[in-house]
Amino acid sequence: MTKKDLIIAIFITFMWGVNFSFIKMGLGSLDPFMLAALRFFLCAIPLIFFIKKPSVEFKYIISYGLFFGVGLWGILYLGMYFGISAGMASIVLQLGVFFTVILSYFILKEKINIYNKIGFVCALLGIFLVFLVSDGTVTLIGVLLVILSAVSWALLNIIIKKAQTKEVFAFLIWSTLFPPIPLFFLAYLTQGEIVFVNFIQDIDIKAIISIIFQVYPTTIFGYWVWNSLLSKYPVSLVSPLSLLIPIFGLLGSFVFFNEEVGIYKILACVIIVVGLGINTFGNKIIKIFKHDYKS
Repeated sequence: MTKKDLIIAIFITFMWGVNFSFIKMGLGSLDPFMLAALRFFLCAIPLIFFIKKPSVEFKYIISYGLFFGVGLWGILYLGMYFGISAGMASIVLQLGVFFTVILSYFILKEKINIYNKIGFVCALLGIFLVFLVSDGTVTLIGVLLVILSAVSWALLNIIIKKAQTKEVFAFLIWSTLFPPIPLFFLAYLTQGEIVFVNFIQDIDIKAIISIIFQVYPTTIFGYWVWNSLLSKYPVSLVSPLSLLIPIFGLLGSFVFFNEEVGIYKILACVIIVVGLGINTFGNKIIKIFKHDYKS
């Protein structure tokens, strides 16, 4: 990966990390499925009327949209609604990296080298430390729901690779057309018609700011760039960079919600970053040492 693309990818992970705090902000006013539905409705409308459908099979567009809107974010919003904090959700979601590597190995036949394995084991240890947190920012149902959303994250990476589209922006916009209806339906099933009747009363300036941040910088810009990188580089190289998300996620949660940053959270983040470094730069570091040794 070029240095420019690496910097861009890190910036995207920063936005995505801080986005968890904006999600939590929106959940203070709106039902989780309603918040997710509005996010993807505004991603699709009105842009879809000005962007031509990408030349890719509809099965990829629809499956990506459903796993993206409902499987990843709809379920993750529900997990945060049931008590897992913004910072902790950003950490647990990184299990998607491991699911991605496993799926890319079996489905895409991508190789896994020794540095990938060491890095993933190291990062997995960091994720394990999450379960030792006892300050009220973690709930069992919240963790389980976020883990389920991490599986969807992995499937998204595989779908975008299988689709092999070069029209990444169009693919993203068209895919967001499909999550709103099932999300609105889930909001109705879980809350009844009151979720629509009280919508105008419930929405406030914090919810509006939350939705705007999620729609434009996070989804439209962020996923356009991320999917472009996935189409350019191997999944196993791009996906592990998302391990930086919990660092920014915890920082955002501390700044916005004064979330306590205890020893287990700090250790988890440090170990995850070390794992990321081994996974991404391990081979290059060994080559440098070998070169210095020979010279």
